[in-house]
Amino acid sequence: MIILTILVPLKAGFFFENQLIMSEKKPVDFNSPDVSKLKEVIIDHKTKIYISPDADEEEAKNRYRFRTPSRREK
Repeated sequence: MIILTILVPLKAGFFFENQLIMSEKKPVDFNSPDVSKLKEVIIDHKTKIYISPDADEEEAKNRYRFRTPSRREK
C-alpha cells in the first residue's frame, strides 16, 4: 500500500493536505488448462466441451444442455 501526500494550495498561502491511499496492482496470473490432457465431448456440430478424462460423457452433455438455454427459448 502506498500513501501519497499532496499539498493543495488554497487562498492566502494556506495549504490543504490531501492523502491518497493507492493500492499496488497485482499481476494477473491465469493458467489455462492443457486441452491435450482433457477429453473432448461433441455436443452438436458447432459445440465441443472438454472434460476430465475420468468424467462421464453423457452426464457432461446433459449438464451442458440443462445449463445452456436453447436459442428457440429466448
